[in-house]
Amino acid sequence: MPEIKNAYETVFILSTKLGDDGITATVQKFKDLIGAHGTVDSVDEWGKRRLAYPIKKEEEGYYTLINFTSVPSFTAELDRVYNITDGVLRSLIVKRVIPQKKPEPAKPEAPKAEEPKADEKKEA
Repeated sequence: MPEIKNAYETVFILSTKLGDDGITATVQKFKDLIGAHGTVDSVDEWGKRRLAYPIKKEEEGYYTLINFTSVPSFTAELDRVYNITDGVLRSLIVKRVIPQKKPEPAKPEAPKAEEPKADEKKEA
């Protein structure tokens, strides 16, 4: 039976205290982990942003968005790795809904000439 794969996206915020090299290494670590258990569709590094509220007494974080495809059981493992990795302030994994193209509706057929009109039906 073929494995069912779903599309997901994950956003994680890294501490800026890791430094540029530490942030780059951590992002690469997560890309490699996801790539080993699925396929990485895209990586969007948003960079340093001011947090809406302090998290662990930090005002700034490094945001990264990764779109990937994998088996559903991998998301629990990825979440576990996020929780035990130093420097990860927040993380979120969400199943993406990929819109499917709707089939075009069939064109209505031309009215048949043999059908009696509504007025003719009343007279008969």
